[in-house]
Amino acid sequence: MTVETPIAPREFNDLRDLIINKRDKLPKRLAQVAAFTVECPDDIAFGTVGSIAEQAAVHPSTLVRFAQALGYEGFSELQAVFQQRLRDRPSPYDARLDAVDARTSGVSPVAALIEGFSQASIRSVERFRERIEAEALDQAAEILARAHTVYLIGLRRSYPVTSYLNYTFGTLGVQTVLAGSPSGVDREALSFAGPRDAALAISFTPYAPAAIEYARQVAMQKTPLVAITDSPFSPLAVSTKLWFEIVESDFEGFRTLAATMTLVAALAVAVAEKRRAAEKKRAS
Repeated sequence: MTVETPIAPREFNDLRDLIINKRDKLPKRLAQVAAFTVECPDDIAFGTVGSIAEQAAVHPSTLVRFAQALGYEGFSELQAVFQQRLRDRPSPYDARLDAVDARTSGVSPVAALIEGFSQASIRSVERFRERIEAEALDQAAEILARAHTVYLIGLRRSYPVTSYLNYTFGTLGVQTVLAGSPSGVDREALSFAGPRDAALAISFTPYAPAAIEYARQVAMQKTPLVAITDSPFSPLAVSTKLWFEIVESDFEGFRTLAATMTLVAALAVAVAEKRRAAEKKRAS
């Protein structure tokens, strides 16, 4: 009887899917490496076995075992997939603008841009609407509604979302703390979060390291955490069982936040309604 050797993926997206499928079956140390590869793919591409093992806090031999568990002969073969990802990664912004110019040639550039971004936004929202689970949304709203203070974690591309939530919650009477302070005291501010509070963390590929760190911090402080991210193997999905997957469609490499903003707007209003219902119940 012959034992079939798993076929090692040659494309990064296929490799990511394989890691996701094996996530719950990998031994602890291999799962630790898997999480690091998804969180820091550039480090895998550029690093040496020694430097990667040190960053992932594992023995170098663990990297070899991880590669072999995925069907590769050795770690260098796995690393080549990450290196290819860099060669295939989205083009620099000048190249993206060149692509936009090509798409808008012969027509009104502004009209073409509106059409392109509108269609991308519509696809994003429709995909989100098909996948969202009302029960999960209600559970997230309940957690945030019960919180004394809601800590909002979202940096880089996600910061406009948490900034909008900070404004919206403020108008609805929900006390919040917004990470991303120019004074650089986010870690200290988040240290006050506890079991009576809640946190909402948002991050998309490439994940902002500070946002991931802050999410882990509040989770370790036993603060209920809700996350919005773009992959089942996102480092945010590791920190909480309650998370929402949002994959925004792009137009020539540029993405709007249409689906993400739709989700947080619904979540904010749902939280306000739950808090009002609780107040009415206490008053009666």
